[in-house]
Amino acid sequence: MQKILIIDDHKPSLEAMTSALESQGYGIVSKSSGKEGLNAVKEDTFDVILTDLKMPDIDGMEILKMVKDLDLQTQVILITAHGSIDSAVEAMKAGAVDYILKPIKMAELREKVKKALDLQAIKQQNELLQNQNIVLQQQINEKFGFSNIIGNSKPMQDVFEQLRLVSPTKANVLIYGETGTGKELVAHAIHANSPRKDKPFIPINCAAISSSLLESELFGHEKGSFTGAIRQRQGAFELANEGTLLLDEVSEMNLETQAKFLRVIEEQKFMRLGGTNQIRVDVRIISSTNRNLASEVEKGKFREDLYYRLKVVTINLPPLRDRKDDIPLLIKAFIDEFSRKNGKKIIGIDKDALEALKAYDWPGNVRQLRNYIEGMVVMSQSKSLSLSSLPADIKPKNMNNHDNKIIQPGISMQELEKEAIKHALKSTNGNRKQASEILKISLRTLQRKIKEYNIN
Repeated sequence: MQKILIIDDHKPSLEAMTSALESQGYGIVSKSSGKEGLNAVKEDTFDVILTDLKMPDIDGMEILKMVKDLDLQTQVILITAHGSIDSAVEAMKAGAVDYILKPIKMAELREKVKKALDLQAIKQQNELLQNQNIVLQQQINEKFGFSNIIGNSKPMQDVFEQLRLVSPTKANVLIYGETGTGKELVAHAIHANSPRKDKPFIPINCAAISSSLLESELFGHEKGSFTGAIRQRQGAFELANEGTLLLDEVSEMNLETQAKFLRVIEEQKFMRLGGTNQIRVDVRIISSTNRNLASEVEKGKFREDLYYRLKVVTINLPPLRDRKDDIPLLIKAFIDEFSRKNGKKIIGIDKDALEALKAYDWPGNVRQLRNYIEGMVVMSQSKSLSLSSLPADIKPKNMNNHDNKIIQPGISMQELEKEAIKHALKSTNGNRKQASEILKISLRTLQRKIKEYNIN
């Protein structure tokens, strides 16, 4: 049973928090003074400590300092009033995992305690697996800081840094990325780490809704405003008020709707279709697309003024082929997820299968990888995913015992040439000059062939 220590000199708050967390099955130790709490920390171990920041004898900062001085793995959450937020932020800099404001909302309390316990479990798992180089320490911060987005590669570290900077602001964000790179997940992460996190997050897929219906989806309509409008309906702007509106595939919005959308952004008010009353809203806009909007502007397919309104901050999500160092982390996370979901006991993936997955270019990106791993987990009859588990379009077809390609009937000269180049590059760790010497062709010819065959 996970143990939680609660320290608060205000008895009603102490009793309410104790009751709320005991109902979740946690083991609770409650203390009504800082001195009693400090003694409990010295005498016992806890997974999480909830402590009031301001207490007459020993305050929450001293409790936190004791936890750090004893080098405990305990996660500390500070309880503070609105006027002491600066002190709570300083406490987080000193090592507290989070803070919660008074008056305490019990749902928020339970959520923050669960998050702290999840982080604690990941840290422990990370320590166990460190020698196997499966889970990196950086994964902890990134996974739990941004809604389960996983990545330790340089391209993803750059994305995470952008998310850390933009999430707490009100700025509109434009997310670029190929299909399957996780644009909606990133939008969720921005919302979840913003001051609007407790308000609605409303996604609208502009590509999935016909032009004639998109305006109704965005602005809502009054009863009788068009054929089929049998009742009044709120649109996405109303539903997202004080929260975040995601426009997925915004490039698919037609010019007429773009003009009306721009007006709402500028004026922060609109009318439902068929309506006469202005409705004021406060909505943060996040847009996403797999197209180059600047090119769409040049073609006259997207309004330039709206383009600049949407791209206050631009985030470019790298395709999976450009962040292959993250593939082992992603595979492990997906294996764990689908093993739990399907009652399987799969502990990992064989080296050969992992290498085959890393060698694939993943045109469908992380979404495709996730779907493939789910299928492999479901169909696997062993404790480890193997080459035989791979989908047919990924499974190596021409490998001998040394993992090298062999000539088989029906293989074309182009395929042979491509494989020869790949093997030469692999044997020289990507050194093109050495590879060209092995292949007895000029470096310029090799570079042309690499581009022609799209070899990474």
